[in-house]
Amino acid sequence: MIEVLIGIISGVISGLGAGGGTILILILTAFMGYEQHISQSANLIFFVPTALASIIINTKQKLIKYKLAIPITIVGIIGAIIGANISVHLDVKILKKIFAIFLFLIAIREIISIYNMYIKDKKTHNNGNK
Repeated sequence: MIEVLIGIISGVISGLGAGGGTILILILTAFMGYEQHISQSANLIFFVPTALASIIINTKQKLIKYKLAIPITIVGIIGAIIGANISVHLDVKILKKIFAIFLFLIAIREIISIYNMYIKDKKTHNNGNK
């Protein structure tokens, strides 16, 4: 039953475009106790059908810019092959540290984005009304 809940949460976040796989890996490693390699492998299987569903919906809405998406996809596939080969040969502790740094950088980016969106813009807006 917990797997269903994890799948729903990760799927919704993935559908929103916010990196559901990252959440899936975090839940599987931190809360379910799976090894990092296993969690990342599960994420790869999870990613294919959720990505296809998102592609179909976004294509119907005409939101995909293929001139941008196709080159990024091709280079991304090459990067995924390189990354998977590196990951397989890394110790789990190192892989966890790399993933933690990745999550930390995402968190910092989001905090800056929220600051710019709400606090900085609000200050600019309030100063303009004086």
